[in-house]
Amino acid sequence: MSTIDWAIFAAYILWIVWGGIRLRKKAGELEGYLLAGRSLPWWAVGLSVMATQLSAITMIGTTGQAYADGMQFLQFYFALPLAMIVLSVTLVPFFHKARVFTAYEYLEQRFDAKTRTLTSFLFLLSRAMSTGAVISAPAVVMSVVLGLSVTTTCLLIAVPTALFTMFGGVEAVAWTDVKQMVLIVFSLMAAVVALVMGLPEGVGLGDAMHLAGATGRLQVFDWNFSLSDRYTVWSGTIAAFFLFCSYFGTDQSQVQRYLSAKSVDEARTSLLVSAYWKIPLQALVLLVGVLTFVFYVFTRPPMLYNSVHEPAIRSSARAADYAATESRFAAAFDAQRAAALEMARQNEAGAIDGATSSAFVAATDAMRAARVDAATIVKDVSGDRAYNDVNYVFPRFVLTELPIGLVGVLIAAIMVAAMTASSAELAALSTATVIDFYRRWWKAGASDSELLFASRLAVGFWSVFAAVVAIYASELGSLIEVVNRFGSYFYGSILGVFVLAIGFPRSNAHGAFAGLFGGMAAVTYVATQTSVEFLWLNLVGVVAVCGVGVPVSMLTGGAPARRDTPA
Repeated sequence: MSTIDWAIFAAYILWIVWGGIRLRKKAGELEGYLLAGRSLPWWAVGLSVMATQLSAITMIGTTGQAYADGMQFLQFYFALPLAMIVLSVTLVPFFHKARVFTAYEYLEQRFDAKTRTLTSFLFLLSRAMSTGAVISAPAVVMSVVLGLSVTTTCLLIAVPTALFTMFGGVEAVAWTDVKQMVLIVFSLMAAVVALVMGLPEGVGLGDAMHLAGATGRLQVFDWNFSLSDRYTVWSGTIAAFFLFCSYFGTDQSQVQRYLSAKSVDEARTSLLVSAYWKIPLQALVLLVGVLTFVFYVFTRPPMLYNSVHEPAIRSSARAADYAATESRFAAAFDAQRAAALEMARQNEAGAIDGATSSAFVAATDAMRAARVDAATIVKDVSGDRAYNDVNYVFPRFVLTELPIGLVGVLIAAIMVAAMTASSAELAALSTATVIDFYRRWWKAGASDSELLFASRLAVGFWSVFAAVVAIYASELGSLIEVVNRFGSYFYGSILGVFVLAIGFPRSNAHGAFAGLFGGMAAVTYVATQTSVEFLWLNLVGVVAVCGVGVPVSMLTGGAPARRDTPA
């Protein structure tokens, strides 16, 4: 990056940190620190919820996925609006009326302390690991792109995040999220403009869409029903519904957002912001990836976007194989570009010849095959079995193709996206640690000032934990994929306990506790012994918890809802 880009990047990071630290006076009380005094407006909470989801993994991973496969990932979000509506009329009013700090406090009101503690522990386990992934995944990519060590990029994300979260609390996190959402939308729109302007003369946006469509990248709907297919209409409307209900309804990193809203109505409205705007925003992210593919149809791309192992390969015994693969790749690119230009000319004339379209698709497939062969050579020479290329596509475009100034803005957007996502998780981890464990089991009579001090220490502890996980995860690349799926091992079972609490009035503490173990056992079996994709694990968890919890409750006498359960 240029000096100007580094200056923009540094200035934005400092502004974010200072913006959080200056709110420390408002975070001088426990409720102010953990829940922003329950005073945030609906639009700030809504943008904060969306920013928490839009991590750097989305900025670089989803664009890379769209570059390679197109728009099908959009199916993953089809159930989001319905999930938000369901949560708005169920869990949101329950939590608000209960006046709790964490979602898991409600489980003690409804069941007992051991159910609350186990559920909160499962949250801490899954969320702490995923926080490391939120930092690690972009840190690995940006270390290669920026020429820094992985440890340095991990610390560039983790240290500023810890500072403004530790001092400013949830209010600092929320207002930082608002700033970040503005920057992300601006950055994505700027990227779309730059990509379209980067097309050759005579090739417009309509031509670009025809080229993307010819390779299947504009296909959104996959109606095939198979539990082993990851993204289909069915997994996006059925399985993902349970994932979203659990994530937004029972995960403390999200519950903490709408608990900080001024009222139940404002909390409901904040969720509907995501219901209405998440899919269009996700479509914009995917469109950036698709347009990046079209841009590199006309601009010669590298054979591999992650070239960290290239010097070693060129001096290895596989150097000749690699050079031959490069020649195949170059020939395929020339054929692809020629066919694309002809398709654009024919589209302008009003009809695209089928032979030209077939030649374009064949050349695209040949380039993909060359990339696969090159990646195989990389893995053989380096021993890096987790070698990844597609996540480097968009950052590489940003650094090599965008003008000075805009590079700094985009890189800042990517890095701060990791910060905002992890800050929300750090705040939630801190709250659950202090409220569900420290105050509940170790220091029941602790003053607010003592709990406030413990909360800041907890943020620091989880920041260090996440940074360590991130650094080691970067060296064990396969762990990143494992952690990204980790939540689905827990989400369904945690949601199942809340379904028991609200949907089955005769369920009791024995049934809830047994159901949790039954849900985790069922999810573990399905995940390890079948080919069922991870989205469906959320449905498995809910069904298993209820399937065990209801009969156990009946066998142990059942119980009416507790009197202190919110009506």
